[in-house]
Amino acid sequence: MRLFAILFLLALVSLGPNKVHAQAMNPSLDVYYTTERSSKLFYPNDTTRTYMHLKLREPVVMLEDRQDGWSKVKTLDGANGLMRTEGLTNVWIRISKSEQTVFVYRGSTLIARIPADLGYNFFADKTERGSQANPDHWRTPEGEFFVATKNANSQFYKALVLNYPNAEDAERGFKDNLITEKEYKQILQAEKSVSAPPMNTRLGGYIELHGDGTGERQNWTQGCVAIQNVQMDRLWDLVVVGTPVMIES
Repeated sequence: MRLFAILFLLALVSLGPNKVHAQAMNPSLDVYYTTERSSKLFYPNDTTRTYMHLKLREPVVMLEDRQDGWSKVKTLDGANGLMRTEGLTNVWIRISKSEQTVFVYRGSTLIARIPADLGYNFFADKTERGSQANPDHWRTPEGEFFVATKNANSQFYKALVLNYPNAEDAERGFKDNLITEKEYKQILQAEKSVSAPPMNTRLGGYIELHGDGTGERQNWTQGCVAIQNVQMDRLWDLVVVGTPVMIES
């Protein structure tokens, strides 16, 4: 399971400007990420003095959970300090299309295994928008994403909206003349700011992990991942905007 801890770290840093230090790739490190737009890192011995501000989803290494509401952490740049424990999490999601299963982790520890319904053409990667006239492209995308928004009033009970198309999709789409330069830049900016990208380009969008699933691994969605409502309720309380979601074939 240490492999997944490394993948978890890669999913975080690949979606932002942070650079991975060699020491951060040590699989024995306990990596968390921040859950607020502007998280405060306080001086190591003074919780009244702010040392620096960290961006949403910035990874930190957990050095010690002091069990008093504070945790001692270290940034990937080597800055040590204290942060409020409630502003940190190490939850992430891996979705296997071949197994039609959602795996939920805390760091490298598997905490939930959930059967999932997928798109009609779930075995292929998503490359462009699907439609009634082009149902073959109602596909579930593959890659590294994050939860861009949480929709508590979805037509499918509740929904975790992913940042599809991401930067990698934008690179491909721009190269293949599927999107304009303006759309390309908008997608890249959305990824940098941890927000939802344009959903109305030829690449498609509105790929969600939502409720109203059958629990029987059926294929009926237009590219989304559907799980049973009772499972969505459980997941809803664990996931925040910025939670990494890895979708694999």
